[in-house]
Amino acid sequence: MSAAVPTTKLAIHVLSQGGRPLDRASVIVKFLASTSKVNIKRTRTSWETKTDQEGYSRIPSIPQGKIQIQIIAEGYQTFGQLFDIAEDEKTIEIRLNPPQAQFSAHDK
Repeated sequence: MSAAVPTTKLAIHVLSQGGRPLDRASVIVKFLASTSKVNIKRTRTSWETKTDQEGYSRIPSIPQGKIQIQIIAEGYQTFGQLFDIAEDEKTIEIRLNPPQAQFSAHDK
């Protein structure tokens, strides 16, 4: 009998810089490395979801360890960052930046 993989109930809360929840932002979560010695070969390691009207995306059971979160929302800069998760439940708040101004080599 093998030991169970420790998991986290993960919630990702996506907001604008002003604190407004972002609805229908794409959330991509990839599990990268476990903190335990348990074999996770048969465990799901990537998720793609959208945020709800309150800006939340929930993943019911993700292995604990190092994860990568990427957020794509129309009208905002793409967000990507690594996180270490070791709790039974965790909420990560992410505030997206507005798009950067476009610069051209032809402007004088």
